[in-house]
Amino acid sequence: MLDYQKARDWQSGEVRHDYAPRDTMLYALGLGLGADPLDERQLRFVYEKELAALPTMAAVLASPGFWMRERREIGIDFMKLVHGEQALRLHAPLPPSGTVLGRTRVTRVVDKGEGKGAVLHVEKELADAEGRALATVESVYFLRGDGGFSQADGRSDEAAAPAPATPEGAPEHVLDLPTRPDQALLYRLSGDLNPLHAEPAFAAKVGFAKPILHGLATWGIAGRGLLEAHAGLDPARLVAMRARLSAPVYPGETIRLESWRDGNEVAFRARALERDVLVLTHGRAELR
Repeated sequence: MLDYQKARDWQSGEVRHDYAPRDTMLYALGLGLGADPLDERQLRFVYEKELAALPTMAAVLASPGFWMRERREIGIDFMKLVHGEQALRLHAPLPPSGTVLGRTRVTRVVDKGEGKGAVLHVEKELADAEGRALATVESVYFLRGDGGFSQADGRSDEAAAPAPATPEGAPEHVLDLPTRPDQALLYRLSGDLNPLHAEPAFAAKVGFAKPILHGLATWGIAGRGLLEAHAGLDPARLVAMRARLSAPVYPGETIRLESWRDGNEVAFRARALERDVLVLTHGRAELR
């Protein structure tokens, strides 16, 4: 059973991550940039000349690793864990190479009740080597096998405020973002080596027709699409971004980004076009 206090007290300590231009280019390739090598706006993310980093790369830098599986004393049923939401707020432009420091901690553990699961909020503060803040990254996980833990001592945090719903009706902007059949194999080289994204037999064992694209890749592709649709692919213009990961994408599918803009605020969702399945919902971004 999940131990509330041990989960709530968990923190990573400082994680140092040295990354090179090659890592920045590989991350961008993993999100589909460079598919048109003659598009100079895309080229700046995948070619070392005047290289720029995608802001969503903050989500994969200075990661604390698979601590929810390794720290068995916390009691998380890792096999029933689902990545539910992802958020990012930028405090400064992400350098295309260098050293970053990450500190990750649990900020909220919510018991939804026995048989109903639990919700875990994890926050990472990312800074440069001199300690200047770069980004705050939040991940929200749905722990399907861990509901009811508060029956032991009554301890559970209040649920977070619900995210605003996506507007109803037809979107104001539509952008189709194709993925490659090998997209997951490429994206996993940025750090997430879960066999679910590579091994057909493993994917079948957990109920998927074939390996699926990483949720963070779907989210990152949407971030890239927001920059393309609303900011001229200028990474410095993204201030914040949040979305719920509602369904997986199969590599080779087209991600259709649907958005509504109101000044510097953008509401968005994304769907796997070929199956007409929403894969991101409750999306909100802030631009400058």
